[in-house]
Amino acid sequence: MDSALDLRRWSLRTIFALMVAVVLITALLPLRVEAPRFPGPDLVLCVTLAWVLRRPDVLPVLFVVAAVLLEDFLFQRPPGLWALLVLIGSEVIRRQAYREGEIPFLLEYGMVAATITGMMVAERVLLAVAFVPQPSLGAHLLHLATTIAIYPVVVAISVFMLGVRPLATDGPRIRGMRP
Repeated sequence: MDSALDLRRWSLRTIFALMVAVVLITALLPLRVEAPRFPGPDLVLCVTLAWVLRRPDVLPVLFVVAAVLLEDFLFQRPPGLWALLVLIGSEVIRRQAYREGEIPFLLEYGMVAATITGMMVAERVLLAVAFVPQPSLGAHLLHLATTIAIYPVVVAISVFMLGVRPLATDGPRIRGMRP
């Protein structure tokens, strides 16, 4: 039983790493000659939060930080700032997952939207305090809106196509994993 659960956990980790790699490679490919007019969503953040909420045992802290830190380096953002904010946001979500178990989707969506908004506001404030050049507020708000809007699609793909369901419906809860 434990070996089947470990195999499932490692297969989901591998799928997560492959999804992050595909998102990063696709974002870095020069598919357009002109600059994009509409900022796209942060798919790595959406996948991370959706998976941490459903299966907190699948994505350990170092796995999440490594994925987002790699994203920071590749997109030439201030290294570690977004990784730290994603770590804090994902741990808030992880705590809720352990405390609440399975929650209704609208409550989950509101909680994730508030977490993403808080993370992006904190990033903007910290960058302003450090006098780091930032995109315009309008572009930042569009990025926030597209990230929040794409979250239900990421959840649907994760649940229905990849089978990322909470442990309560996927198998027995692991001993010692509840705080």
